[in-house]
Amino acid sequence: MVQNRSFGSSVEMYLKTIAELTNEREPVPVTNVADRLGISTVSASEMIHRLEARKLVKHRPYKGVYLTEVGRRKANGVIRRQRLWECFLNDVLGIPWEHVHDFACQLEHATHPVVTEALADFLEHPSTCPHGNPIPNADGEMPTLEGVPLANLKPGEKGVILRIHPVSEELVKHLDERGISPGREIEVTEIAPFNGPQSIEVGDEVHVLGREVAAHVMIRQTAETS
Repeated sequence: MVQNRSFGSSVEMYLKTIAELTNEREPVPVTNVADRLGISTVSASEMIHRLEARKLVKHRPYKGVYLTEVGRRKANGVIRRQRLWECFLNDVLGIPWEHVHDFACQLEHATHPVVTEALADFLEHPSTCPHGNPIPNADGEMPTLEGVPLANLKPGEKGVILRIHPVSEELVKHLDERGISPGREIEVTEIAPFNGPQSIEVGDEVHVLGREVAAHVMIRQTAETS
């Protein structure tokens, strides 16, 4: 029983990871999945073949892996549980938003569908998690994602922060220390030469963000400054 639960949790982690890394139907390189999960590419490849046998993913040699319709719905179910728990931990228990992701990852695998929907009812069906990411509905459908990466903005361009994605505790803590969170207005004031880091203004403060970090901050772009 424990072994089956462990395997089920592994399946859920793979599906969720692929869902978080994928872009529409573009295959995700297996190496990216392995890196995100902190395992070897060989181990990731073995599990992906098992998932393909269960018709949860499709694997294209030398290109990568993507979710089938069944796999996508299962992945969105896991994401729903995780993000609802993030809301509960942050809104109800008052745990800082930079910590709730890892705690929710532990809870999501042990949550029965009945508990999931009771949690959604208790929280009055939030549309996003504390990091601004949309919460799939009970049917496994993910709302349309909007926004562009902050890394794409040029000097003088500005917008409102929509979400942080994908989430890690280290990333969120780094952004939180700089006042970067969903709902805040942000403006790019300068970009260092040779595609260097961005100088960004949040409130009355200016911070420097590496482009890799800025790629995780999704923005709804507004009018440029004159």
